[in-house]
Amino acid sequence: MNGSPGQFEQQCRYLASRGMVAMTADYRVGSRQGAKAVDCVRDAKSAVRWIRTNAARLGVDPSRIAAGGGSAGGHIAAAAATIREFEEPGEDRAVRSVPDALVLFNPAIALAPFAGEEPFAAADAERLRERMGDDPKAISPAHHVRDGAPPAIVFFGTADRLLGGGRYFCDEMKKHGNRCELVTYEGQGHGFFNFGRGGNGYFLDTLKKADAFLVSLGYLQGQPTIDSFEWVSR
Repeated sequence: MNGSPGQFEQQCRYLASRGMVAMTADYRVGSRQGAKAVDCVRDAKSAVRWIRTNAARLGVDPSRIAAGGGSAGGHIAAAAATIREFEEPGEDRAVRSVPDALVLFNPAIALAPFAGEEPFAAADAERLRERMGDDPKAISPAHHVRDGAPPAIVFFGTADRLLGGGRYFCDEMKKHGNRCELVTYEGQGHGFFNFGRGGNGYFLDTLKKADAFLVSLGYLQGQPTIDSFEWVSR
């Protein structure tokens, strides 16, 4: 419904200092463009495709594109990795819109019932479908996991109501032979990781663990430099 690409500016600044090409992606939202969630999924796919199309100019390895985001942004990053439908019309389908790795922060990753759980109240079903622009299950990443999905690290606070969906997603990933690391933080709620929140302790810890994950994939080299990085607040 709303949000800003500036939310992950500091994570991008740090990753750029570590040698990655890091960028924030804007996407249509309900409050500004009257968008539905399916439009946001299309925009996430378009962003990955644009990066891959322009990889040589940007200095990007087109086979090592990691997508990330928080909450709704985490949802559409995961959707780009798992859901085959909802490509933007007119784009070059010969260029893949699937990222090669996922770094997800409390993503809304299960939008339909799973493992006996109902993520949203039954009374909200019609309202949710209207907001999604389609059947919620059609754009629910946890319900579209398959073999060969990109490796993922997922951060959640244990007080976040979306955590059950995160557990289900990682369980499905592992059932299909995919790598998924679920990292939880006791007593923390939604958005606990944001820069400037709570003295930045959780921001720094999640970013350090994301760094180690990317090192394990060969996207970064060496040890994290978070402790010596000069943070800029705007």
